[in-house]
Amino acid sequence: MTGILEYSFMQNAFLAAVLVSVACGLVGTYVVIKRIVFISGGISHAAFGGIGLGYFLGINPIMAAIPFSILSSLIMGITSKKVKISEDTAIGILWSFGMAIGIIFINLTPGYVPDLMSYLFGSILTVPVNDIIIMFLLDLIIIITVLLFYREFQGISFDEEFSQVIGMPTTYIYLLLLSMVALSVVVMIKVVGVILVIALLTIPAAIAKQYTYKIGHMMVLAVILGIILTIGGLFVSYIFNLASGATIVLVLSLGFICSSVIQKLRNAL
Repeated sequence: MTGILEYSFMQNAFLAAVLVSVACGLVGTYVVIKRIVFISGGISHAAFGGIGLGYFLGINPIMAAIPFSILSSLIMGITSKKVKISEDTAIGILWSFGMAIGIIFINLTPGYVPDLMSYLFGSILTVPVNDIIIMFLLDLIIIITVLLFYREFQGISFDEEFSQVIGMPTTYIYLLLLSMVALSVVVMIKVVGVILVIALLTIPAAIAKQYTYKIGHMMVLAVILGIILTIGGLFVSYIFNLASGATIVLVLSLGFICSSVIQKLRNAL
């Protein structure tokens, strides 16, 4: 089993698993507590527009997805707060727009797009060193932002109305949180893809929430669970020659089911 670590692509895959687990553990905790899973899904699908733009411009699709995802998150946040339409309607429109414009850009790109499926469904086994570096830098930005705005994020996650009453700029903090979600989505795209990224963003934090309500503890536990389950899914996909992104999500889902069963048994006893 340890022999597979001799391959450079497996070493990159393990590094990617750790990096995405840090992002999904920190930001996913706020996503679960504030119940913005749907808007996070909208951001992840809108990010596909950035992937298509990257192919069209001939640059790294991950680099193009960063500003595109942040812009999409800000538009969703502002629209849900300021425009007189329901939040789910605004998210659904931008969700569809991002996917559609991504497909248009790819169709306009001359030649064959070789690794498009890896951005849709993930391919942790093919993550290059350049993307590892980008993921690491994005993780640093997420960690620093969470540390600097820990109390503000905590305030709007538990009681946004009270935070606004005491003078906190809740709208700007909320938009900053959505920007962190956007960066997390970009970190995870190569691992599980645009289609499945929402699972990695929410499941580790959802499991952690079953054992503690303290945000700091939830973050640490979510990161640890993310690393264990993501690497476990990576091993399973390698051994049985399965799609890596889908297998990781399957292992995450089984982990959540097992944890829920254990909690019910504990409560029954």
